[in-house]
Amino acid sequence: MPLLQETDYGTPAVTEGEAVTLTIDGQMVSVPAGTSIMRAAMEAGIKVPKLCATDSLNSFGSCRLCLVEIEGRSGTPASCTTPVAPGMAVHTISDKLRRLRRGVMELYISDHPLDCLTCSANGNCELQTAAGEVGLRDVRYGYEGANHLSAPVDASNPYFDFDPSKCIVCSRCVRACAEVQGTFALTIQGRGFESKVAAGMDEPFLTSECVSCGACVQACPTATLMEKSVVEMGQPEHSAVTTCAYCGVGCSFKAEMRGDQVVRMVPWKDGKANHGHSCVKGRFAWGYASHPDRILKPMMRDKISDPWRETTWDEAIARVARDFKRIQAEHGKDSIGVITSSRCTNEETYLVQKLARAAFGNNNTDTCARVCHSPTGYGLKTTFGTSAGTQDFDSIEHADVVMVIGANPTDGHPVFGSRLKRRLRQGAKLIVVDPRRIDLVRTPHVAASYHLPLRPGTNVAVLTAMAHVIVTEGLVNEAFVKERCDMQAFADWAAFVAEPRNSPEALESHAHVPAALVRGAARLYATGGNGAIYYGLGVTEHSQGSTAVMAIANLAMATGNIGRPGVGVNPLRGQNNVQGSCDMGSFPHELPGYRHVADDGVRAIYEKEWGVALEPEPGLRIPNMLDAAVEGSFRGIYIQGEDIVQSDPDTQHVTAGLAAMDCVVVHDLFLNETANYAHVFLPGATFLEKDGTFINAERRINRVRKVMAPRTGFADWEVTQAISNAMGYPMHYTHPREIMAEIARTTPTFAGVTYEKLDEESIQWPCNGAAPDGTPVMHVNGFVRGKGNFVVTEYVPTDEKIGPRFPLLLTTGRILSQYNVGAQTRRTANVVWHQEDVLEIHPHDAQERGLNEGDWVRLRSRTGETTLRARITDRVAPGVVYTTFHHPMTQANVVTTDYSDWATNCPEYKVTAVQVSPSNGPSDWQVRYTALAAQSRRIAEPEDAGD
Repeated sequence: MPLLQETDYGTPAVTEGEAVTLTIDGQMVSVPAGTSIMRAAMEAGIKVPKLCATDSLNSFGSCRLCLVEIEGRSGTPASCTTPVAPGMAVHTISDKLRRLRRGVMELYISDHPLDCLTCSANGNCELQTAAGEVGLRDVRYGYEGANHLSAPVDASNPYFDFDPSKCIVCSRCVRACAEVQGTFALTIQGRGFESKVAAGMDEPFLTSECVSCGACVQACPTATLMEKSVVEMGQPEHSAVTTCAYCGVGCSFKAEMRGDQVVRMVPWKDGKANHGHSCVKGRFAWGYASHPDRILKPMMRDKISDPWRETTWDEAIARVARDFKRIQAEHGKDSIGVITSSRCTNEETYLVQKLARAAFGNNNTDTCARVCHSPTGYGLKTTFGTSAGTQDFDSIEHADVVMVIGANPTDGHPVFGSRLKRRLRQGAKLIVVDPRRIDLVRTPHVAASYHLPLRPGTNVAVLTAMAHVIVTEGLVNEAFVKERCDMQAFADWAAFVAEPRNSPEALESHAHVPAALVRGAARLYATGGNGAIYYGLGVTEHSQGSTAVMAIANLAMATGNIGRPGVGVNPLRGQNNVQGSCDMGSFPHELPGYRHVADDGVRAIYEKEWGVALEPEPGLRIPNMLDAAVEGSFRGIYIQGEDIVQSDPDTQHVTAGLAAMDCVVVHDLFLNETANYAHVFLPGATFLEKDGTFINAERRINRVRKVMAPRTGFADWEVTQAISNAMGYPMHYTHPREIMAEIARTTPTFAGVTYEKLDEESIQWPCNGAAPDGTPVMHVNGFVRGKGNFVVTEYVPTDEKIGPRFPLLLTTGRILSQYNVGAQTRRTANVVWHQEDVLEIHPHDAQERGLNEGDWVRLRSRTGETTLRARITDRVAPGVVYTTFHHPMTQANVVTTDYSDWATNCPEYKVTAVQVSPSNGPSDWQVRYTALAAQSRRIAEPEDAGD
């Protein structure tokens, strides 16, 4: 495919307003009122030279190249800042304009290096193009005297260079950082000839507030800001649009290539989830695909203490099938199972659960999505009737009040976080409910109206207290409730929350949030206009995760904040295909589309499609598989794209279960922590090497397109298919589109989905006869279940209690530069920002323990201990500590417990009673584990392979 070039219209589109008709160079043009002359001209195919203007930023009018003449007006106004008017007659070309533009361009070139042939932007430089457009042939001013040509290059950022000698001070980078990203890390320092772009306090990019989102690089019209990969490899020659494989925002990117090598990933302007923006991970952290740690050949071993032996695909697949058949023959058909991945495509996930049900003959399928967002599925299906968020991301543009609870969008979902910050700068109000003072509480030009720093584990108490205020103060949207909700359920719920024991004052002792703050937040959400709730794992990963999701849904229904843009209940999914892995039937009790395996009619659909009888009883969840393994009844597992040793709770329980199995098959990119316990390793393919689809947090089905051949020889779906065929259940797909066609035939919410339709535009499910173009906003005219269902949400304190031995509460989260267990991002330059997990601890708690910044500390719970360095900060409250889980050396989940959500078994990662004490360095356990991991990762030399 040739290099995709997007049209830059110069200024943003105006989508509303009466049509205005004018003439430009004699051509009649009609555009909405408020449109700039520059954009109107470009829409008519008339290009006006420009440098400071780009359609992702507000008009600025500084470069003076886009001058035009308007009949009846004096002067030569800038077309980017001049709006159209009825009957206006515009001329973009005249002798006068040519003379003025050449004069301006001469000034730029007189202080610009004349190294076009050796410049990294050669062939893709707007300054070079504009010089040609205005007909510049000579520079009268010469190159003597003061200039900026010797300004040093800042190469501190690992992904891009900043060469101020090539800067034309157009301010596009500064404006992109402010308007698009919202970080305000760049500024124009000095005045006149001394003006220059500066990062932070005129410091290197790496040490400034820059978050390396790439917006400045993308906005730069010259080679001032340029990707190091382009400098090293040259300009790309072809490209394809695909979808990022990191978080649940689902950003669209152009993978720009030379041959079969990625030169850069550029956010796709027409991407419906990201609209041309990106974060440091999606924009730059794709180098793991070619990292030397990546395993490219299948490997086997007899015992987990043996070194790995490289083998052929045929031998590896035969070994897997042989061992799984033997285990089932000896221990029964329920003795093996699968774990699907939230990082793989929908088509691959669908095949893995099909492998379990059709080839293995059981429902032993689970997914990491259950250990993060299964309470979302349960809670929203119970209250609304469907297991997904209600809005598209564009809905945020219409929100007046936003409540963020248990989520950290600027770190975990940064592109959405930037859109949220922009809406807040426009005047929307913000409520943050989080034990930790996340950046959104106070960041440049954004401040939360309320921050409720609740004690970990008390979400339900705070949400119920907010409901108490709404009900007892008469803030319920009675018309909405009467029309759209079950009135008996509402009456029961309203009576419950109105009880004095559920007031903010009564619950203050549990949640540690002043009652006045809770009351103020509740009033703002109920009366502030369109109210939108966005939540994350800080809601779901609790013993009352499902209860909290239902409490959020109750608030939205009670205030009428459902069924239109700007409102809704919106789970922020952690990984790129968490939503899709749930949709595809990865749970042991549900077939694709969230339909229970006990439903005879649903099973009949798949029995006809697959040609086998299906089990009506739910299978085992991951904790049940591990329990059964320790007991001896579960003996084999196929794990695709998950590292349960590092990501699942109670690491010692996980490793004990895996060690007890006869055949552990890990299908992944790298020898992860789980692979230490594997007998067969099947190398996986990256998102760059496969076709398929991901589904993001807004239910958007995005195409994933292969831009290079799989380095292992096979896409992941082909490997699963080979296992199934070897097991005796035939699969004969030739392309993922055939798998999607099967999904559409069998799943009502996907009935209208085809690759042909997805190649034209992404779609949000449900997509079927009732909604052929998809469904951006759910529950518009009524709830999927019929009437909205209010649920009584009794606050039940977690069984995980603090006490004299363990007086602190640990909660966990993510950081911007790293992703999940870090298998991908740790193998990129992102480690420069986060080299290790640290423990955030309040100054008071640190002082009591004699701790200083950077000290090694021992973090101990009832289940285990680990060591890491201390970071002393008041981001956390006294009595609360916080860490991330991106680095295997830390093994944060060694200390988490096996407590889980009452409805879904989602682990309670966010509440662990711990003690923190000084330490001399890594614990004996960590040292032993590191040695074990190194031994487990040994690969036999070729001469040893036959011993």
